[in-house]
Amino acid sequence: MASSTEEITHDAAGLHGDTHGHVTTTGISNEKLGMWAFLGSECLLFGALISTYLLYKGRSISGPTPEEIFDIPYTSVSSFVLLMSSLTMVLALAAIQRGDDRRLRLWLLATALLGSSFIAGQVYEFTAFYREGLSLTTSLFGSSFFTLTGFHGAHVTLGIVMLLSLFGMSLRGTLTQSRSEVVELVGLYWHFVDVVWIVIFTVVYLIP
Repeated sequence: MASSTEEITHDAAGLHGDTHGHVTTTGISNEKLGMWAFLGSECLLFGALISTYLLYKGRSISGPTPEEIFDIPYTSVSSFVLLMSSLTMVLALAAIQRGDDRRLRLWLLATALLGSSFIAGQVYEFTAFYREGLSLTTSLFGSSFFTLTGFHGAHVTLGIVMLLSLFGMSLRGTLTQSRSEVVELVGLYWHFVDVVWIVIFTVVYLIP
């Protein structure tokens, strides 16, 4: 009887490991630990880009200045759209955790659409700035601004690709409730991108 109990316990532990991955000494899976490490390195990257922007912001000797081209109300609306996508991402994770595939796909698609709207708004803004005389090579301000916001836009685009990949996996039936951690990991990345934009929006657009 004791031997049978041990075998059942061992099998259950094996199934748990297959479903959620190997648990580290920190109590979280290797995959989640890897994502946190990656996000830590991304913090260093964006910290360096933001610091560079602050150093060069007031050194424009040619081309338009931030006060002349920034449209704060427009960018505020675009920022709100991106922040709302964090809410839909949370709803997508909650949906897969309770096994609701239909709502999972709905919220994943909504998150991707909100992110795409933000990117479209950023492309429009960049085009308007270029027409007003600000480009990557116009001044130190232009170079640091387009590098910082462009890198963030690239990260948002990568997140959209991840979301659409999850949507496709769900349609094929390969994204089940037992694999909810996959959605959680993409959610961590997406929330990070949103938080970084809050910092960028504050530093670039709101601080004189």
